Amino acid sequence: MQGGKLDLMARIIRAAGAADRDLVVRVIKAVYDEYGFGWHPETYHRDLYDLDGYYWAQGDEFFLSKEGGTVALELFDRIPAGVVEPMVRIEGCDCSLERLYVHPEARGIGLGRDLMAHAIIRARELGRTKMEIWSDKLFADAHRLYEKFGARVVSDRLCDDPEQSPEYGLELVLAEARLP
Repeated sequence: MQGGKLDLMARIIRAAGAADRDLVVRVIKAVYDEYGFGWHPETYHRDLYDLDGYYWAQGDEFFLSKEGGTVALELFDRIPAGVVEPMVRIEGCDCSLERLYVHPEARGIGLGRDLMAHAIIRARELGRTKMEIWSDKLFADAHRLYEKFGARVVSDRLCDDPEQSPEYGLELVLAEARLP
């Protein structure tokens, strides 16, 4: 669905590629700046500077909304055990929600909800059954959003980012996900 579009609640969420790099970086960096997180374009954030290479070429997907939101979907074989080195992963998952960010100026219009719904719909279309979501423990609004869709906290870890941020691990059984 690289060239496709999905209209949720009259909002267009579309595939993002190389031409969208600056917008994607602007959205995500604004959230990092808001929370005082470091920005690491050569390491932790290098995927944002090559969306085609880090997502589409790997079989994963990356989307954005013109209102100022992003979301990615990583696809992989079902995780057979609770731990895959060097990171903690959630058993039974076959996809993960990645890079769900809403620019601070675009909040309050349901954009996060629509991006999350888009990721769930795409995962279902691709035959995925269980999604893992890793979210910085500071993102309380995001955790409430995920829980509205039916995700539940099952773990925690230190992120592989340079700050080793503490994160909650949530799992979402896609067949049971509550869509808006």
